[in-house]
Amino acid sequence: MILYNTYFLIVVAYFAGIIMLSFLTRKIASRSVADYLVAGRNLGMTFCAVVVAAEWLGGMSTIGVSEKAFTTLSFQPVLYNFSTAIGMIIIGFTVAKWYRQQNVHTVSEMLDFLFGREAKKISAVAFLVAYITLAYVQMQTAASVLSAIFQISWLSAIFISAIVITFYTYIGGMHALAITSVAHTFMMFFGVGIATIIGMNKIGGFEELQTILAAKGAPGNIYNPFSAGLNGAFSLLLGGVLGGMAAQASIQPIFAAKDALTAKKASILSSALIAPFGIMTALLGLIGATGYYVNSATVNPKMVLTTLLTNPEFIHPIFGGLALAGILAAILSTVGPVNFAVVTIATKDIYHGFINPQADEKKVLAVAKKLVILVTIVTLPLAIFFQKGILDAAYVSYAIRAIGAIVILLGIYKRSWISPFAVKLAFLGGTSAIFICILAAQMKWFNIDKTYGAVVFAIIFIIIGNWIERIRKAKKS
Repeated sequence: MILYNTYFLIVVAYFAGIIMLSFLTRKIASRSVADYLVAGRNLGMTFCAVVVAAEWLGGMSTIGVSEKAFTTLSFQPVLYNFSTAIGMIIIGFTVAKWYRQQNVHTVSEMLDFLFGREAKKISAVAFLVAYITLAYVQMQTAASVLSAIFQISWLSAIFISAIVITFYTYIGGMHALAITSVAHTFMMFFGVGIATIIGMNKIGGFEELQTILAAKGAPGNIYNPFSAGLNGAFSLLLGGVLGGMAAQASIQPIFAAKDALTAKKASILSSALIAPFGIMTALLGLIGATGYYVNSATVNPKMVLTTLLTNPEFIHPIFGGLALAGILAAILSTVGPVNFAVVTIATKDIYHGFINPQADEKKVLAVAKKLVILVTIVTLPLAIFFQKGILDAAYVSYAIRAIGAIVILLGIYKRSWISPFAVKLAFLGGTSAIFICILAAQMKWFNIDKTYGAVVFAIIFIIIGNWIERIRKAKKS
């Protein structure tokens, strides 16, 4: 009971402070739609970079990476962090200034500027699917941590995490997410960093960890991220690099930057925070796989990290509590922006874009706040009933965003290579290919990674769309 109280008190004390920070932003966030959705477009470079990084360093980089390292006995999942870091550098040198200069709220608004309203409409629906998928996956990761901390059922933890996420997002909007992300980023590096140092010291160092896992059947050098298979590794790289360019949640802080130069610098700076974090959680997943501090034969892979950190034989409860607070901070720093991305897409692209374009500021703001609650109501049952591998499920979102990345890059730099009709076909064909690939794998018809399917079919449909458009123009002339 004493140990349980230690974890409980540390985590509750931390998040009580987070909720207080959210309340401090309430007055600012209520002034206008721009204040609520993009922080008045006034974020400085450091703030902007930290919020971008915090969005990436969530359930995927903690529960997802440790789960994948645990199951593959390899460093392969660190490619998630490295690819997204590379992706943010590319964004900084390519699209960041364009996003900020157009004063858009969403990626679909950017597509509207490039290709017109029909492109906005079809992309908004696709991105909504992408982010609802990501939102329920992130909620699952939050529940995994809360279940371990509070010694409650996973189902109860799902409901608690939904309430906390909804509460502080509803109160403060983007201002709240910006300010709390700074606190979350500090806590996640501090807590998880301590746990990693303690873990590697207890296990005997890098060489000893390699020796132990080799005896358990690890595929070659565990520190080689390609040792568990090139197909999975390149899928992580491709999805991470392309997925960021059309990632509403991680790009929304760029929309909120005070100017285009700040947006560019913040994108590049965020990579320095994103890349190293996955190394720590992958190492903790591999330590769990040794079986010394976790029963690797029976533990749920989603729970390996939290099980490890609540074992007093592995880490003192005070340090374990700090690490758990750090992991929960990482998850909530992503869940908030992800849920808020869904709210922003639904508010600006669908409600204000098509349902009620004449709505005034007050009405749009009221709808945005109602949608914060509605998003939770939609994602909650998905989190309960769809429980696949965390990184695998999340890459449905990345695959859809990869389609958006291809379209946006062509629209900005090679507009003559792509027509509005081709954009529509790319989203329809590419998104359909994702779910066909998933169904085919389950039915054992064929096995093509969904990210590859999305990218290949998006390109094919862009070519087909351009060809059809040329035929149409030729007939008219």
